[in-house]
Amino acid sequence: MATLQAARAKVLGMKVAQAKSWGLNRAIFYAAAKRGFKGLGDGKVMPKVDLPAKKKKEVEKTLGTHYLGDEYAYKLEIDGKTLFTIGYEVQTDKDFGRKIEARFGGRFKDAWQEALKICREYDEEVLRSQRDFYGKVYKPRRDELAEKWTRASQEG
Repeated sequence: MATLQAARAKVLGMKVAQAKSWGLNRAIFYAAAKRGFKGLGDGKVMPKVDLPAKKKKEVEKTLGTHYLGDEYAYKLEIDGKTLFTIGYEVQTDKDFGRKIEARFGGRFKDAWQEALKICREYDEEVLRSQRDFYGKVYKPRRDELAEKWTRASQEG
């Protein structure tokens, strides 16, 4: 989910770092939705950010929402980069690297190119629709890609 969501965001115009933040954010969101949003805090939005007090106030001023088509996530700006947040945690491209890319055993670049190719096969209207993206892009490939990418990562 994270890889295809990140590719979707990239194809729709986000820079790679922001797209990876989006992809990880959406994967966390959908996993939480599946299990009932347990463990995502008390509903408050402002994330824990390890920054000096002055910088933290600047970051807090940037808190808002970002729409990708008809889907949105909470966002903030840190050092000029728009990043997404859920359950007090900011999702960074570095987190994406640790939590997602690392699972591919050195084969993430291949999976990333394939995910971009898949997303480019669809028109913008499908990519901008939360329902269409899930139903037409993600769900039909979910099991096939998981199996394929797992096998590739094991071959390393």
